[in-house]
Amino acid sequence: MKAIDVEGLTKVFRARAGDVKALNGVSFSVEFGDSVGFIGQNGAGKSTTIKILFGALTADAGEARLMGLPSDQARARKGVGYVPENPYLYDQLTPREVVQSGLRLHGFRGEEVIKRSAEWLERLGIAYAADKRIRNLSKGMTQRTALAHAFALRPKLLVLDEPMSGLDPVGRKEVADLMQEYRQQGGTLFFCTHILHDVERLADRFIMIDRGKLEAQQSVAELLAAQELMVVRYLGEQALPGFENDGGSLWRAAVAREDLPKALADIQRVQGVTLDVLPQASLEGLFESVVKVKAS
Repeated sequence: MKAIDVEGLTKVFRARAGDVKALNGVSFSVEFGDSVGFIGQNGAGKSTTIKILFGALTADAGEARLMGLPSDQARARKGVGYVPENPYLYDQLTPREVVQSGLRLHGFRGEEVIKRSAEWLERLGIAYAADKRIRNLSKGMTQRTALAHAFALRPKLLVLDEPMSGLDPVGRKEVADLMQEYRQQGGTLFFCTHILHDVERLADRFIMIDRGKLEAQQSVAELLAAQELMVVRYLGEQALPGFENDGGSLWRAAVAREDLPKALADIQRVQGVTLDVLPQASLEGLFESVVKVKAS
């Protein structure tokens, strides 16, 4: 059994201007314990895939299974944490009521409901607003409520569609840290994001979709480790041979892996401060190349 199993998924939206094939034979799977980033441009088919997985849409062809069960069965979603791209919460409820009702729907009762809701409202930074109406909360606070609802389940599978949407920089870091913690504790994470750095940090592998078709699947570590050139940046008053100015007192160069120890030693010798050492070809570069080829 797999956490997510999608085979030949196809979805066509009918419109006066012409049919739009949102998904065209998409197939992939997510094993238990995996952390997978699902990436693509706006309109690529990410949210459509997730909506089919959670029974909000019906596929025209293909099969989607969640936790080993057909995704159109409600019991497939029991114990699965999910936050959609634009969470809709009943605006007359409070964050406490949202989280507690979610826990009860998934079979939790009594003191466990009270304990878990309090814990996750606190961890998501909304305990102070736990008894305010959703209608009176900002978009960021509503997003935190939806995330608290999902994390409180301590799910075997956590599916997040643009989880950082509406969050300020502090909130983004807090949620990324929670996702990392969940992943390190053995949870299964499947998330959509436009922020490719989050995929590089939080995912074991990525699945790239573009215009309804699967374009790439690969381990993030393998992608980054395969790069022969590393981009080195440092802060200093003196320019080293081969480095070009990157603004002010910043210097930048592409350095071969075998030359990296010498480059770092040279930076230290001129009393520079190494800022970062990154593979020259990142996930962002791969994404741009795929999109560029499709557009040409």
